[in-house]
Amino acid sequence: MERIRLDKLLAAGGAGTRSEVKSFIRKGQVTVNGAVCKNADGKVDAQNDVICLDGQPLTYTEFEYHMLYKPAGCVTAARDSRYPTVMDYITSARKKELFPVGRLDLDTEGLLLITNDGNLAHRLLAPGRHVDKTYYARIQGETTQEDAVRFREGIDIGEDRLTMPALLEILTAGPVSEVRVTIQEGKFHQVKRMFTAVGKQVLYLKRLRMGSLVLDGGLQAGGSRLLTQEEIDDLRKGALHE
Repeated sequence: MERIRLDKLLAAGGAGTRSEVKSFIRKGQVTVNGAVCKNADGKVDAQNDVICLDGQPLTYTEFEYHMLYKPAGCVTAARDSRYPTVMDYITSARKKELFPVGRLDLDTEGLLLITNDGNLAHRLLAPGRHVDKTYYARIQGETTQEDAVRFREGIDIGEDRLTMPALLEILTAGPVSEVRVTIQEGKFHQVKRMFTAVGKQVLYLKRLRMGSLVLDGGLQAGGSRLLTQEEIDDLRKGALHE
């Protein structure tokens, strides 16, 4: 890991805002390898140096990974002039470094990964990786096994090629059907366009899974939490081997 500014490390480690940690440093409350350091923009080695605030060691990790239950009505972007964004639901001190991995439509809910790990994000989103994305949906119209066959064969959604084979699981069938859909692409409005192509309409859409990462059933819409180390390891392994 490259050396980083002391004030940035403290803020990223949750010690306070950038202005607050600068005050701690000026007051001599911060030590680096046992010696008081009053140089806020001095560079430190986050992995090997021992940084303490008021005698308490601080930990720093290069990357952060947040699971967000994206609510409907917000856009998957860092900023927007018309709507709230998914980043409004993240409270990390490193918020400016973070970004959403992929995109969910304005009215779509569910799992969204927020991170500053660009390499992992690229691997999860690269078309050639074929990472599974699973959605729950309510559909206007009776969903049939014929629809499931067409999804497996690929759907013409008006592009140069058919969609990749997708798994359509029918949970309930009727005037309003409930289904689970697993796709391996991320085309614009893809799930909605696939159902439109078979004469149906998506009424509600929620992403449940991306790769190995599954939406935490304990989260409410708008809620978020840091990923566990096991979840991070599984995501990395899957991204490498997909």
